[in-house]
Amino acid sequence: MGILDNLKDAARAKQARVVFPESDDPRVAAAMARLADEGLCVPVGLADVSAAQVAALVTGRGVKETLARRMLGKPLIRAAAMVAAGEADVMVAGADAPTRRVIEAAGLAIGLADGVTLPSSFFLMVFPNGRAMVWADCAVNVAPDADGLAAIARASAVTGRALLGDARVALLSYSSGSSGAGDSVDAVRAAAEATGFNGPLQADAALNAAIAATKGVQGGDANVLVFPSLDAGNIAYKLAQELAGAQALGPILQGFAAPVCDLSRGASVDDIVAATAVTVALA
Repeated sequence: MGILDNLKDAARAKQARVVFPESDDPRVAAAMARLADEGLCVPVGLADVSAAQVAALVTGRGVKETLARRMLGKPLIRAAAMVAAGEADVMVAGADAPTRRVIEAAGLAIGLADGVTLPSSFFLMVFPNGRAMVWADCAVNVAPDADGLAAIARASAVTGRALLGDARVALLSYSSGSSGAGDSVDAVRAAAEATGFNGPLQADAALNAAIAATKGVQGGDANVLVFPSLDAGNIAYKLAQELAGAQALGPILQGFAAPVCDLSRGASVDDIVAATAVTVALA
């Protein structure tokens, strides 16, 4: 049984209520029907504005009531407020909305988890041979500094443990160990020192123990990769899709107080079903 089958079983056991604010999109509507048929979650559309949603913004987020009611006119914010109010457990959006809007809604209504300073995203990468990895951040933070990379690494470790059973984190760079210098590699090195995770590592050293040994560094068994920039992460996951036939599930947001999935606007029905199952498994 592959990881996606395992995560689907975990999702079925939770029976989470998943709000889809873009349920009028034909792909989303079809995915909602499949999710319900397969028992992966309880899909719901947008509810009417409720007192609990208003209270989630007013009491929970410090928004004035008149402003809160105006904000709830926006579907993404209302969906996030449903999660914050306990009317749903998970939010899945992004089929028609840009990432920044999904993050904005989640930030305004749900907020970050305790101890988290920066929201980020990950893809669950599933390769044809069954290998599964968490790659971050491939969709949100353009050029994180050392503190940002440390926050992404910590959040990704939590995700790795939840989805993969353990998290062997590698912070990637164009240099391994102390062999190189420069603003980017220095930031990665500082993030590694702050978190205790392995880095900086070149990708081959992170994945191949023999190569790591020739470079004089520990490595070779990473299952969570943290990229130094959005350029690197986004390019890498798309290359893996096109050249290696990898399935990229996500991007799924991490660091929020409740699970939020930010779908690719090119997502197929299959993609939406799989990404929702992964997100529910995190709930």
